[in-house]
Amino acid sequence: MERRIFLRASAVGLSLSSAAPVTTARMGPATARQGSYEPLGRVPVEAAAEAVVGDGGETAYLATMTGFATVDVSDPTDPTVLVDREVEIGDRPLSNILDVSVDGDRLVVAGPANFGYEPMGFRCYDVSDPADPIPAGEYETGYHIHNCYLEGDLLFVAENDFDTDTNALAIFDVADGIERIGSWSLLDRDPGWRDRPFLGRYLHDVYVQDDLAYLPYWNAGTYLVDVSDPTAPEYVSHVADTTLEAQQGVAREDAVYGLPGNDHYAAVDDTGDLMAVGREAWATSGDPDRPGGIDLYDVSDTAEPVHRGSIDPPRADDETYAGRRWTTSHNFEFRDGRLYSSWYRGGVKIHDVSDPSEPEELTWWRDADETAFWTAQVLEPGETFVASSTEAIPRTSLDGALYTFPIERGTTVVDDGFDADSPSNGSESDGADDSVPGFTGAAALVGGAAGLEWLRRRGNGNVQD
Repeated sequence: MERRIFLRASAVGLSLSSAAPVTTARMGPATARQGSYEPLGRVPVEAAAEAVVGDGGETAYLATMTGFATVDVSDPTDPTVLVDREVEIGDRPLSNILDVSVDGDRLVVAGPANFGYEPMGFRCYDVSDPADPIPAGEYETGYHIHNCYLEGDLLFVAENDFDTDTNALAIFDVADGIERIGSWSLLDRDPGWRDRPFLGRYLHDVYVQDDLAYLPYWNAGTYLVDVSDPTAPEYVSHVADTTLEAQQGVAREDAVYGLPGNDHYAAVDDTGDLMAVGREAWATSGDPDRPGGIDLYDVSDTAEPVHRGSIDPPRADDETYAGRRWTTSHNFEFRDGRLYSSWYRGGVKIHDVSDPSEPEELTWWRDADETAFWTAQVLEPGETFVASSTEAIPRTSLDGALYTFPIERGTTVVDDGFDADSPSNGSESDGADDSVPGFTGAAALVGGAAGLEWLRRRGNGNVQD
């Protein structure tokens, strides 16, 4: 049995649930396993990371390590890059850019995502014409920005400042100029976490809907914070898969890479009643010893979250960080009772979550020899979604790209080295200290080989090993 802990404003509860067995079969010789489900279109985007869709559903915006790209997806069978632009902050190039956020005609590009890069901050763009983004203000920070979220005139930023030992949410008004107006800190609420490793209490991402911010704080859990007054955010509740006490005896590397914990990304559905928490994790010989999946919570009463169900990750023959066949949960989006999710080399999936206690897999596509999906977002409700594939997995030869997919039932996978029936957790190679863009592993402190290789490919002559 797996113990799940739900912490909230008024009480501490405990519930028990069993993890459903994974039944994925071993792949056969280089042919589709079943069905004929496949992408509608694909366009190369060098150094692709996060992808978001504009309000009109005709443009996708991608972070590209040293800048951003805009892609015309009005014809999903023929996506076309409109702009691939580098970004500067204070007349100096910004690098290690893994996140962009868009709302209306405003795009925000933030970085660097990890430690070891200069300068730091974010730049706003007017993208009323996606083919000709116009700079609309910049802001320098003293900390890196792994992720941010734009909601109207407010920008919510994950502030992880290693120098000041801070893990906080910073809030900016970007309506007319840029002004920092508020913040909220895990360490003010639960100061005991200050004794745990910085990356073990890292604020990895931000999601905001209906005046609530959803903050995945790695092993500390996912916090719900009322931001109706952005100058004075207030704690509402949180959910967690482990406790501070349990984490006291966990080795630093296990605390960062392995379950339980590893709250990486969180989002809610259209109604705000169902929350998903993705846990990015690898096999570390801990308990449980597997990649992280997605947990579903009823948050119709935001003060009393209740765990309803789980989506297990695909399984691989080597599930360690160094194994390269990553199948852990990454980013996702709810839309109309469905969850669209990305699993790195485990592909993309759609689940019917209208009954969150029994999520039903509707669609799955993967080709691990060619793709490692970073995110999945709906393009046209009921018809298409987009997913960005990243090249940023160490010691692989993947290419960055944006894919478009139909929204329909079906499963297609090819022979790609997976063996779910007898996973072996031995490492294929060493190098577990390489940085993982999107994951705040220990090596993120110095940038890492994957990030350096990306910069070389994009012509930055100042990069050295």
